[in-house]
Amino acid sequence: MQLFSIFAIYFIIWWVTLFAVLPFGMRTQAEENYVVPGTPESAPARFQAKKVLLLTTLVAALIYGGWYLCTVYFGISMDSLRLLPNFEQTGPSGVD
Repeated sequence: MQLFSIFAIYFIIWWVTLFAVLPFGMRTQAEENYVVPGTPESAPARFQAKKVLLLTTLVAALIYGGWYLCTVYFGISMDSLRLLPNFEQTGPSGVD
């Protein structure tokens, strides 16, 4: 597998994982009973960017490792998964 493909796939997984990890452990200003004037009550009270980025990186690495294991070692690909029925016609009438 090419280095660019590895990076591109990991980047996509990382970005999707970021939005899944973002709300973990977040407490709103309303929950903390301290709303900064001019901000919504649903804004994070204390955003911990380092924690979110580290957790995102670790979770994305695990997901990428699973994907790599399935594709390289087990040979599972999108072509091997039958998600749609086969609409190819085998004969002139479509029935053989």
